[in-house]
Amino acid sequence: MPNALFPGFAPHRIPTPDGHYIHALVGGDGPPLLLLHGHPQTSAIWHKVAPTLAQHFTLVLADLRGYGDSAKPAGDAEHSNYSKRTMAADMHAVMQHLGHARFAVLAHDRGARVAHRLAADHPQAVQRLVLLDIAPTLAMYEQTSNAFARAYWHWFFLIQPAPLPERLIETDPAAYLRDVMGRRSAGLAPFDARALAEYTRCLSLPGAAHGMCEDYRAAAGIDLEHDRADRDAGRQLGMPLLVLWGEQGVVHQCFQPLVEWQRVASNVQGRALPCGHYIAEEAPDTLLAAALPFLLEGRT
Repeated sequence: MPNALFPGFAPHRIPTPDGHYIHALVGGDGPPLLLLHGHPQTSAIWHKVAPTLAQHFTLVLADLRGYGDSAKPAGDAEHSNYSKRTMAADMHAVMQHLGHARFAVLAHDRGARVAHRLAADHPQAVQRLVLLDIAPTLAMYEQTSNAFARAYWHWFFLIQPAPLPERLIETDPAAYLRDVMGRRSAGLAPFDARALAEYTRCLSLPGAAHGMCEDYRAAAGIDLEHDRADRDAGRQLGMPLLVLWGEQGVVHQCFQPLVEWQRVASNVQGRALPCGHYIAEEAPDTLLAAALPFLLEGRT
């Protein structure tokens, strides 16, 4: 299915520093651009923008650990196997394996949280960064309101101790996908049937529900420790950062994304786009118009 959505892209199975593997599709021509997806999806989210981006960049479409066709290791007591630090190390290893010492990143949702940590932990590798529809994790947890908790209920469902959320998701993965994605502002209309089938296939794989839950458990624990350590030390992202979010989405309604990113990065620009959460699938042309000039500025 991924090759039907990404004709001409080559699949790769790339080892991680801790002995697992990441699945990635590689295609296009030019400087390297790493693309990272969010929950509850896979790298298939990029199928509407990849053809244009591939005219300018060598694209690396990676599935996060726990998602897609990447490894789904068991969690541990500290959820460190799914900390954004570990997931960022995965992606750094992927790009190094493919011969890309420096690269740009375009990332959505959970992938954008991995990209944030990737830029923080490996600043020498990340040239510039585009983050879609998130505010920093620490800011979102510290500013959680009634409205946010109701809208992002899955944040608090998925962090419940195993195996409760895993068992409920595994009962009907397709229903979980429809309910989570279909209740957003645009419903299910923006999603290609092939992409929906791919998301369903991957969430139905053994270990997928657990990996997804561990990602969120880490975000509510060990990731916050890492983010607080950066804040306490005064560390900021220094590379150019573009943040884009949907004006019909929860992040826009509950937070001030640009203000929050300016607290953790020194070179930030951004704005809301006329769409909801799933920007790459709801408004691909709008995303390209906003992100491509920024990415091309760093093209070498």
